[in-house]
Amino acid sequence: MSKEQRALVDAMMRTPRPEGPQSAEALRAGFKALMAQMAVPGDIRTTPTTLGDRPALRVEPASGRRAGTILYFHGGGWVFGSPETALSLTGHLVARTGLQALSVDYRLAPEHPFPAAIEDTLGAYRALLDRGEDPSAIAFAGDSAGGGLTVTTCLAAREAGLPLPAALVAFSPGLDATRTGESMHTKEGIDPVFTRGALDHTGAMYLAGADPHQPLLSPAVLADLTGFPPMLLQVGTNELLLDDSTRLAARARAAGADVILDVTAGVPHVFQAFAGVLDEADEALDRAALFLTQRVRAKDTARPASA
Repeated sequence: MSKEQRALVDAMMRTPRPEGPQSAEALRAGFKALMAQMAVPGDIRTTPTTLGDRPALRVEPASGRRAGTILYFHGGGWVFGSPETALSLTGHLVARTGLQALSVDYRLAPEHPFPAAIEDTLGAYRALLDRGEDPSAIAFAGDSAGGGLTVTTCLAAREAGLPLPAALVAFSPGLDATRTGESMHTKEGIDPVFTRGALDHTGAMYLAGADPHQPLLSPAVLADLTGFPPMLLQVGTNELLLDDSTRLAARARAAGADVILDVTAGVPHVFQAFAGVLDEADEALDRAALFLTQRVRAKDTARPASA
């Protein structure tokens, strides 16, 4: 592991940004430009598709794949981002697991505030089940806001009486709209990506006046995780959102759920996106891929790429 690599990534994420709150349009353009710099594996292919009534992006190995599906929820504070901005993450998971990923283009705030995103991700999961996919062959994965959606979509699925997926993987998830984690204070200035003000700005767009004290907005402090599938939570020590993961892991343990809390030192929010630049990113993706391949159980073990 390289201190030089971590310093390079930290410096990249501290590039000067416009002063003051930005519009949703400006945030979307800036995030798209940032994520376009991330490496995407060459041995994958992408195909536009739909899940439920939402567009989605199918990401699969270029040749041959295992049976099973990663249902992926992109990051972006519920305000920006898309399946395309998450392609470095979905692509690396697909390349490492041999599974296909279906990345959902859920509706964004402020045009579509809470609970629109959860309605869309739940609709995507329901569409997979309705077409006959076995829940034991489906895993939820996501980063940042999308990492939070892995948990809240699972809560919504349980409330709807649906079978739960085989596993959840969350990279630096946003899990507490009350912003009460200690790391919200102790990591201020250490986190090169977020400030408390920036999180409050996008959070207000998503909440649109909703009370954050409810499980679908703050599962780290309010959700009942009884019966949840195995979870892998990956987070860096330099994150304002660190305690979102640590507190959810504690709730999962208390509820009797299997949970792996995977904390990497000296790295920022969604550091996995820096695969090929940061050793810790590649190692974390390797661990996530192992977790997924151990838990996604499909009836057949392989299928041709054209299936």
